[in-house]
Amino acid sequence: MKTIADFFFKKSPTRHTQKNNNFHTSLHFLTNDKGSPADYSSFADEAYGKNVIVYRAVNLISSSAASVPWKLHHLQNDKKIEIHDHPILDLLHKPNPISAGASFFENLYAYKLISGNCFIYALRKSGGVPLELHLLRPDRVKVIPGNGGMPKYYHYKIGDKELKFPVDKLTGKSDILHIKSFNPLDDYNGLSALSSASFSIDQHNESSKWNLSMLKNAARPSGALVMKSGNYDQDFLTKSQFEDLKDQLNEVYCSSNNTGRPILLQGGLEWQELSLSPKDMDFIEAKHSSARDIALAFGVPPQLLGIPGDSTYNNMQEARLALWEETILPLLDHVIDGLNNWLINMFDENLLLYYDIDQISALALRREKLWSKIENASFLTINEKRKMIGLSPIKEGETLYAK
Repeated sequence: MKTIADFFFKKSPTRHTQKNNNFHTSLHFLTNDKGSPADYSSFADEAYGKNVIVYRAVNLISSSAASVPWKLHHLQNDKKIEIHDHPILDLLHKPNPISAGASFFENLYAYKLISGNCFIYALRKSGGVPLELHLLRPDRVKVIPGNGGMPKYYHYKIGDKELKFPVDKLTGKSDILHIKSFNPLDDYNGLSALSSASFSIDQHNESSKWNLSMLKNAARPSGALVMKSGNYDQDFLTKSQFEDLKDQLNEVYCSSNNTGRPILLQGGLEWQELSLSPKDMDFIEAKHSSARDIALAFGVPPQLLGIPGDSTYNNMQEARLALWEETILPLLDHVIDGLNNWLINMFDENLLLYYDIDQISALALRREKLWSKIENASFLTINEKRKMIGLSPIKEGETLYAK
């Protein structure tokens, strides 16, 4: 049986000579020493495309992260002066003619969550400032290793078209920005959260198939037709009678379309219904358990995904706050560091890109508590308080204290 876990953990000796049309691929191919990214189309379809928990978790994180507005500062001595009009902000708001900023970054975060890698290509003229930014699908990019652990170049292939994007062997600069998750087995490619959650995803998918089979059979377990003649010689149907009865049940009474239709029994046959056993009930709970494991792999509180049986947080507000603090903000920090190290250097090294944390409504309660503590801190100067909440200093602020 083909499973998501097979993609990550089952080795295939023919992976280099035979086209891979399913997710029976080895972990070595996912994290090999030649810098090749995994062809993730099959497992992305099975995990993201066909598993509601993975789909919702990825979309919840990526859409929430993409909704945070950007801020750009000019660094002048020890001061940060916010810039409201700059080509970098224009580029982030409209990366290319067919992508708006929100959809561009939503796709970027989704790629990173699903594959562990995301690639941004900067289109520019003769080493100048970028004119457009484009996302490259991770399965179309191969990282070609160089000396000293640094990539030699990025190989991009789509259809018959192939491109090579070189990497400066001294500075590491390239027209490609590669943002990846930590992978202990690979120097060049990130490790997907789907790898850790692969067995739980398989279990959840099989549970859904089991429930669908139940639904096709009137949404309840099968029953048994029992002969009640009391005569041993007559307690068995002939082969012809057995086949006729089986065809009748399959054609007339099975599937959800025939739910509730009365059954006509002859010759001493009696229908004996079978109810859900404790084992069946445990199987349903196992589906919820696997769903919680999937949510855990992506860092999403189960309450936000509608998964029953979890009471880690007292209310939805606490769960949303945990999602932002433990998952979305670290993801934003990871991406913003990459952009500051790559994109900003193409314009001006004295610029700093950041996200506007004050515009995140889920953090409003935490922000109010912080401001209240700062306001009541009598040992801090006005400027020290303003600095702690991201405001510029004011004249004579170093000598004024709050009452």
